[in-house]
Amino acid sequence: MNLCVRMWLLLLALHTLTLAAVARRDTRNVLFIVADDLRTSLGCYGDTVVKSPNIDQLASKSQVFLHAYAQQAVCAPSRTSMLTSRRPDTTRLYDFKSYWRVHSGNYTTLPQYFKSRGYRTMSVGKVFHPGIASNYSDDYPYSWSIPAYHPASFQYEKKKMCKGEDGKLHANLLCAVNVTEQPGGTLPDLESTDEAVRLLKSSANDAVPFFLAVGFHKPHIPFRIPQEYLRLYPIEQMTLAPDPDVPKLLPPVAYNPWTDVRKRDDVQKLNISFPYGPVPKDFQLRIRQHYYAAVSYMDAQVGRLLSTLDELGLTDDTLVVFTSDHDDKVIRNMVELVDVFPTVSYMAGLRAPAPCADVSFQEELCTEGVNLAYTFRHRERGKNEEAISFSQYPRPADTPQENSDLPDLEDIKVMGYSLRSWDYRYTLWLGFNPKRFQVNVSDVHAGELYMLADDPGEDNNTYSDSDHSEVMKKMASLPHVSLYAEPVQSLPDVPDQLSHAALLTQRLHHRVQLLEEIYKKGEGERQSVRVTAPAAGVRHTTVWKFCRNTIKRVKE
Repeated sequence: MNLCVRMWLLLLALHTLTLAAVARRDTRNVLFIVADDLRTSLGCYGDTVVKSPNIDQLASKSQVFLHAYAQQAVCAPSRTSMLTSRRPDTTRLYDFKSYWRVHSGNYTTLPQYFKSRGYRTMSVGKVFHPGIASNYSDDYPYSWSIPAYHPASFQYEKKKMCKGEDGKLHANLLCAVNVTEQPGGTLPDLESTDEAVRLLKSSANDAVPFFLAVGFHKPHIPFRIPQEYLRLYPIEQMTLAPDPDVPKLLPPVAYNPWTDVRKRDDVQKLNISFPYGPVPKDFQLRIRQHYYAAVSYMDAQVGRLLSTLDELGLTDDTLVVFTSDHDDKVIRNMVELVDVFPTVSYMAGLRAPAPCADVSFQEELCTEGVNLAYTFRHRERGKNEEAISFSQYPRPADTPQENSDLPDLEDIKVMGYSLRSWDYRYTLWLGFNPKRFQVNVSDVHAGELYMLADDPGEDNNTYSDSDHSEVMKKMASLPHVSLYAEPVQSLPDVPDQLSHAALLTQRLHHRVQLLEEIYKKGEGERQSVRVTAPAAGVRHTTVWKFCRNTIKRVKE
């Protein structure tokens, strides 16, 4: 899944006084900042090109996670997964077109949990994905004390607002603008920052603690940003991406044809062949220039929020979380975005939700993640060789299609499940039935195996069908491994590379095998879950959650 599993960054800003407060279990305010489509293009992650002084300053007094993985690299599924602490196979949201409370289960969200514990919860900008995926209300009134705020200027984001070389307006990918010439003389993230600052000021003297979530739209495309940020990155100083090539032996099902980018007017003018046609190098340089400029623009907004905390005397009483989908404390071991809910809850002084059961049809509050607070008190002793992160991505076919980057649920035919350890990334692309939300572990469409010690850029896929067949034959003779079994012994007569592949295959195989057992067991006795709905438009519905976690963190 080399091209479609996005690594998200995660910073937890925990100032010294806040860390001490955790030990006392005091409650703390929370400022929860979410950037959209942000790579690890920040100074604190070692990027020498970007200018991100505000986030870097935040990172200097924060817990910084270097390997934080999203569960699905698309906005709505990933945000819903992170904010409910349930994996996409539990929320059943793989596209933008369903609301989890109706489609899957009445799962409690992170802000809803804080609200139920007496917090005033507020949402600004893009926190939940707007539209059907959050019931056209950003999950209000479940998650928020007041209706969510969306900047009025966002309505122009995909319209023809970019002045081209011909002097006309276009809907471009590259869209640096004179802000004074934009409708209202502003842009979405500028508006969101203004509103967030207003809410911080109005909450400063309240006796009630606050949970303020601020979602910035950038650096998501299109790059409609203030033009002055381009000056930070002169085009003659920009360089091409260091690793532009498609991995060797990448299966076609894994390739993302970046359809959303192709729709933009300036990209269409390039007449790039579908799906593998290369982007001209001069345009690549401009894309990188605009992306970095968008990051710096977003960083400036983060700076305004942090400055406001300082001015109001709220810094030492506020837990700041920054994610996208040093002091000397850097967390190198792998974590997942489903870990955010239990970790933030605990660090703010609340009890972390309990782990979800293997079959949890009616559990409104539980977590499929892990409370990472223990990592904040002790320096890491080294790599956790057993740490594994899981992610998945749907595809409509075995070859790139116009909708490969975001197929509707009904069009999903293949689901890629990826396991990332310290040493390997291993992916199986399996047949998927969207009507029953069921994966067929025996229907293997393709596979990927990258040996990260020798191939950190994941450029050389070492998986092959013949190797997979050999692995499966060896697995057939192994005893069944339960969800919490001891690690499997290395297979003596299989090459070392394959023995590790066998272990990872077995982990994935038994996760899906568990699903099939649950499905068969529940076929004739589907359990009803009644969703109580205080908000209009939320239907009472019967759902059967046969699938809690196709790929749960392995507890071996």
